Amino acid sequence: MPPKQIILQWVDAFNNADINALIGLYDDNAINHQVVSEPVIGKTAIQKMFEQEFAEAKMVCIIENIFEDNDWAILEWKDPLGLRGCGFFQIKNNLIVFQRGYWDQLSFLRMHGLPFPQK
Repeated sequence: MPPKQIILQWVDAFNNADINALIGLYDDNAINHQVVSEPVIGKTAIQKMFEQEFAEAKMVCIIENIFEDNDWAILEWKDPLGLRGCGFFQIKNNLIVFQRGYWDQLSFLRMHGLPFPQK
């Protein structure tokens, strides 16, 4: 399956907060590295991350562009509140093995009335 198709499935699951469908798209040893935090390693840890994030805020991903390059897909997105970001997904054997996301954490936290994490 082309990487773009995997990302379309990912966006659908994300927008429905369907953690089971989301996790089904990741390799057991996947790495999800949102650059505003440390990498999350492994399917179980990624599932916990999504559970926590969906419990804290209603998140919606509106696709602006999806680009493909071999086993990579690049997702440019926005949300209804005006936040924008970009995600890079490496796909192998129809599963996400690596994901890196770029977005403005401070704006996200302010929009959702969430506290800024203390280090």
